[in-house]
Amino acid sequence: MAATKKSASRHRPSTSSRKSSPRKASAKKKSSSSSSSSSGRKYSSKAQNKVGKVMREYKQGKLKSGGKRKVKSRKQAIAIGISEARKSGAKVPRKKAA
Repeated sequence: MAATKKSASRHRPSTSSRKSSPRKASAKKKSSSSSSSSSGRKYSSKAQNKVGKVMREYKQGKLKSGGKRKVKSRKQAIAIGISEARKSGAKVPRKKAA
C-alpha cells in the first residue's frame, strides 16, 4: 500500500509549477477591468434606431447633407445618424479629439 501512495504523489505536479507567472496574472486583470469599465453597450438603442433610419434613407438615395447635396458615402451617412442621435439626447460616445 505504501508503494501505491508514493507513485500517486509522484505524478502530481508541484504547487509551485501550477501557479501562473506574474505577467499572465496582470494581463488577465487588465483585460477584465477594461471590459467592465465600459459596462455594456456604447450606443443606446435610441441612437441605433436613428442611425438605422438614416441608413434606410441613404440606401433609397433620399438622404441629403445640409438639405442640398445627396449623400454618397456610407461613412457620411453614419456620421449624420450619430449627430442626429446626439442632438436628440441619446447615449453616444464623445467625439474623438482632432
